[in-house]
Amino acid sequence: MDMSRQGWGRVVVLTVAGTAVCIILAIIIDSFSFRTMSWEWGSRFSNNILIPLIIAPPFFFFLLSKLRELAIAHHNLTVVASTDGLTSCLNRVAFTTLVEAYLERTQEQPSDGALLVIDVDHFKKVNDEFGHASGDDALKLIASAIKERVRNNDLLGRIGGEEFAVFLPDVELPKTVAIAERIRKGVDGLTLVVEGTRLPLSVSIGGAAYRRTSTFEQLFKIADRWLYVAKRSGRNRVEVHATSEAADVASYPTAFYQPTVHRG
Repeated sequence: MDMSRQGWGRVVVLTVAGTAVCIILAIIIDSFSFRTMSWEWGSRFSNNILIPLIIAPPFFFFLLSKLRELAIAHHNLTVVASTDGLTSCLNRVAFTTLVEAYLERTQEQPSDGALLVIDVDHFKKVNDEFGHASGDDALKLIASAIKERVRNNDLLGRIGGEEFAVFLPDVELPKTVAIAERIRKGVDGLTLVVEGTRLPLSVSIGGAAYRRTSTFEQLFKIADRWLYVAKRSGRNRVEVHATSEAADVASYPTAFYQPTVHRG
């Protein structure tokens, strides 16, 4: 039984509970004599049960049903406000907020994790030669491929026109590299067909794997720099590296551990 604010289980249970409370209150009010300060079970005892049973259930059911509808509407608005309309990924604001909240929550109990920044290769060419509608189709295909290759607890957001980001909590560098490479290979196998023309798709990925604690701003700057390296080195490749807790982006690339470069 669904006991959430959007579920019917909550409506039914609270309707029954509210009716029971009404019956109990009716019996108490009718049976207690404030004059003698004693209980006097009157002749209207059955009415104290019957009347609340007739009036209370429809009242509570109607009220709780409206509250359920409001909860559903609020949930839908929250989803719309936090979701990219084209790809159904988190939008930039929602993605950033959730990652920052996670990193702040885990400061006292540090754990490994990573941020991947994913950019679609030659996306401007697709838009310029085949139109923005084809570009949108390409983004939807790529977003779907990424979703299929990340874990259930990972966060996926669209943070720019053709740029996505994936936050990987509780994962070490080797696993991060494996996930990034799985995403790259998954997109590399896609082809967009436009008016009989087959357009192969690919992405470049830059990643920052942190140890202990970090901030979203630090991770994004580092991952974005490695994305630039991946694009400059030929595209369709992964550049994921680990950064120390005290890594200074300005000292790139000396702020990193010995990198492990994976080519596409």
